[in-house]
Amino acid sequence: MYPPLNLQVRTPRLTLAGATDDLLEQLVPIVRAGIADTEPLPFDDPISFYEDSPEREWRWLRSIWRGRSRVEPASWRLYFAVVVDGEPVGMQDVSGVDFDRFGTVTSFSWLAPGQRGRGIGKEARAAVLHLAFDGFNAREAESDAFIDNHASNRVSQALGYEPNGTTWDTRRGEVAPIQRWRLTRETWLQTRRDDIELSGVEACLPVLGLT
Repeated sequence: MYPPLNLQVRTPRLTLAGATDDLLEQLVPIVRAGIADTEPLPFDDPISFYEDSPEREWRWLRSIWRGRSRVEPASWRLYFAVVVDGEPVGMQDVSGVDFDRFGTVTSFSWLAPGQRGRGIGKEARAAVLHLAFDGFNAREAESDAFIDNHASNRVSQALGYEPNGTTWDTRRGEVAPIQRWRLTRETWLQTRRDDIELSGVEACLPVLGLT
């Protein structure tokens, strides 16, 4: 009954599926085992992934439930499970603030440790960018990562983002520099893929104030 949970983005390698409670339940063991498992730590404060289990899983679930309940035209965040060969292996989110005026989205993602280094993160980002630009008619996409988060920064570079300055944030209370990235619609169109399929977009547009 809730359109954001019916959204799907399908590529030859994976599916982004609206993060229903069933899919979240399947992801709990990955969160419980820990996804922030190596230095340098990838996530900025505050985030549940640095908590001890079971508070880690509880806070993670509560944050998604809270975010799902606050989807409105002025501010929204859509949560997707990254499904590979029928198995959820991580999450890819996309969010917009005053999107109807500015047309800008940002993204956030994580993968199970055993799934990294296979190009899945890049494919998931490409999929959610297709949703933003082709499905929602976005003007630009923004991303950021700690400067020493080389995997995330490489994905942004590979997908055509351009450096957009630096800023600062903290992880576990320690200050560290952040690299910001920007991808315009014009740049995205130059490498737009024709093998990505969207479903459930039309029904979701009114929820986001895009009709």
